[in-house]
Amino acid sequence: MLRAVLRAIPNLVSLSRLALAAAFSIVEAPHTRAGIVLGAAVTDMLDGWIARVMRAQSRSGALIDSIADRAFMAVAIFTVLIDGMITPGECFLILMRDAATVIGYVVAKSSPSLRKLTFKARVSGKITTGLQLVTLVSVLLKPAWVPGLTVGTAVVSLWAIADYTWALARARARQRST
Repeated sequence: MLRAVLRAIPNLVSLSRLALAAAFSIVEAPHTRAGIVLGAAVTDMLDGWIARVMRAQSRSGALIDSIADRAFMAVAIFTVLIDGMITPGECFLILMRDAATVIGYVVAKSSPSLRKLTFKARVSGKITTGLQLVTLVSVLLKPAWVPGLTVGTAVVSLWAIADYTWALARARARQRST
């Protein structure tokens, strides 16, 4: 019972990003939105830390964390797109790693040879997420920085896509050899 409660805490922290995404879409003040982005960043770090400290890590928790990350970022970026703060091209460049992640996950889970593989966070993905958050804050508070940050985010996103693809290929090769 206690184990289940402990395991729920980091998942609730992760799920709080869904509420933050809803708040981001409703609030209009740029500084308030920037605070919401900061809150999402804090919960992203906090959920993993709590899970490690409480020894409450789980596959379902990792999936919830990833879904909450993607949902927050998609809602926030589409909100600023709808508000005319970024272009559709900038939206695509900022979110391309997230789109690739979703496509990769669906492909992996629909392929019998890949279903058993575990997907773990990688440094390239963490750096991409960090740049996405910085770019989002820039959209709100420093629009002149957006073009450069968008290009930087796109370059790091391509690295992350290649890095995850390479890691998946290596894991699949190891699986075949065993």
